[in-house]
Amino acid sequence: MTEATDLSIRQLLRKFSEKSLSPSEYWLALEKHIEAWEPTIAALYAYDPEAARRQAAASTERWAKGAPLGALDGIPVTLKELIATKGQPVPLGTAAVELIPAAEDAPVAARLREDGAVIFAKTTCPDYGMLSSGLSSFHKLSRNPWDPTQNPGGSSAGASAAAAAGYGPLHIGTDIGGSVRLPAGWTGIFGFKPSHGRIPVDPYYVGRCAGPMARTVEDAAFSMATLSRPDWRDGTSLPPNEIDWMDLDIDARGLKIGLMLDAGCGLPADAEVRDAVVAAAKRFEEAGATIIDVAPVLTKQMLDGLDVFWRARFWSDIMGLSEERRDLILPYIYTWAKGGADISGVEAVRGFNQTIEMRRSCGKLFTTIDALLSPTNPIVSYPADWASPTNDPALPFEHIVFTVPWNMSEQPASSINCGFSRSGMPIGLQIVGPRFGDMLVLKLSKAFETWTGGVTNWPKPPAP
Repeated sequence: MTEATDLSIRQLLRKFSEKSLSPSEYWLALEKHIEAWEPTIAALYAYDPEAARRQAAASTERWAKGAPLGALDGIPVTLKELIATKGQPVPLGTAAVELIPAAEDAPVAARLREDGAVIFAKTTCPDYGMLSSGLSSFHKLSRNPWDPTQNPGGSSAGASAAAAAGYGPLHIGTDIGGSVRLPAGWTGIFGFKPSHGRIPVDPYYVGRCAGPMARTVEDAAFSMATLSRPDWRDGTSLPPNEIDWMDLDIDARGLKIGLMLDAGCGLPADAEVRDAVVAAAKRFEEAGATIIDVAPVLTKQMLDGLDVFWRARFWSDIMGLSEERRDLILPYIYTWAKGGADISGVEAVRGFNQTIEMRRSCGKLFTTIDALLSPTNPIVSYPADWASPTNDPALPFEHIVFTVPWNMSEQPASSINCGFSRSGMPIGLQIVGPRFGDMLVLKLSKAFETWTGGVTNWPKPPAP
């Protein structure tokens, strides 16, 4: 019998409806599972099992009456700490921020509550969400369930660790340069960054998206009907849609799919990563797609421009803090941010303009292909206590070179497990679609999951 903690969203909802399992019974099983894992991986912030029991009990009553609130009633969910929930502070992963309770739910939290989801915790992130790491000056060090000596990636660090360890079927992260996909790749889960504006966020910003992180493509897809409802607070949010998020079948025959193994700058892909991605591309070719080797969309000038722009932007965010509070920021981040203190307005604008060049480059590529395959992460793994894969604030973004262009071009992209290294660590395949081609990305992801056996074929992280 499948363990209760391994059940998908649709399996859970079916059991809730049949009354063969209640939301309360499921939560109590999940609570024990979390208690076993959390001391090892430290994925959670503001974990409140008592509040979860109350929410699950209310959901149990609704299901008993045959009147669930919405599509996710009784489904336990975590939210990345950066996503505000009313009454709880938003530390932004740093000891430098004053802990002031949020006045209202952010759009994602509001939509989940409307549909009856059990929000039982926030998940950890590094200072200001600025690292691909579980290292923070505020939270405990989050670790990778596959090997606790290794990094879960970031900045949705706790979300990826929680999903990989089986803390329920759904976790929501945010992604401005790869922060859903990068940790998904390093922890062997599925992470989906939709088209910009598909899931409203607050505050919104250039390239910033929210996205589901789950063990299966279907669980992520199922959540999109809830998460994608518009919210006036996001001035870039897309209009209401009629998308059937569960229509995941596809015939890959005739599709032109690009294969990008060289990002153009940054860290080169490890041999094991390249081999796994090439093997994945062959699966699509066997299904009838035409695989086309493509050149990089990113240049060092673009990446350096983004670095200048982000340093200037971040310095403007923290320059008003007292010196004492600034000293509480993770030294790696503070050292990087201080580089923005002397950037002129003209230099900052020139840096920002490189995001437009990324968008142009991505758009040009997609005039010749329908979709793209690439590594999610260029390297297999790195130590848990490193701030980034280089651990060098002078080289802060060498690892986001496969992921960040698609934030700036506003295109949907996913990361799905495509194998394991000799050391036993997961390897992520990135699948990118055209702007607004969210369903194409999900369909191709589901097809690949099916061909490879998905979660029924891949091993789970070893028990703690």
